[in-house]
Amino acid sequence: MAKAHVKLVAPATAKRTVMPTRRPNSELRPREHLTEREVEKLIEAAKGNRYGARDSAMILICFRHGLRASELCELQWSDIEFETATLHLRRAKGGATATHPLLGDELRALRLLKRTAKSPFIFVSEREAPFSVPGLQKMIQRAGIQAKMPFKIHPHMLRHATGYALANKGTDTRTLQSYLGHRSIQSTVRYTEMAPGRFKNLWR
Repeated sequence: MAKAHVKLVAPATAKRTVMPTRRPNSELRPREHLTEREVEKLIEAAKGNRYGARDSAMILICFRHGLRASELCELQWSDIEFETATLHLRRAKGGATATHPLLGDELRALRLLKRTAKSPFIFVSEREAPFSVPGLQKMIQRAGIQAKMPFKIHPHMLRHATGYALANKGTDTRTLQSYLGHRSIQSTVRYTEMAPGRFKNLWR
């Protein structure tokens, strides 16, 4: 009796899911920080929003204190001492806690929000829930469009703006490291290396 021939079929090749490659930041925008003047324009644009007092205060506080998006959204009224004009910060990513001074315009913006505050969180949504990081990203993007920024912006550009602005004012690297809550000074050095102020008077 003839043996039956069995046709061997090669196992089907598993389908590979190709993840889309994210374009590098250099293709999305010319730089990863804003200038002080651009931050001012952003704040002015945010003031025209429905919740302009909140949105402009968020941008101002984020910039003045070099906050990450999560750090800004997690701020609570218990972190503010109006009597001493200080802000107590809990840094993310293992950064050191710190106490920062609050300037007059910051205090005025915060007092305005405090008048109608019902939540322990400083920045809240329309439903009184803590403001979310995605919500902050959308608000910043809208403000960038309203301010006619030439490129798309995101909240972390405000933190970078803090570093470059303070480095350009001559802030020493160790102080800047503490102010931004960097664990490693290598994260801070890039601001002092790129600060344009260090090239002033070279031709005088």
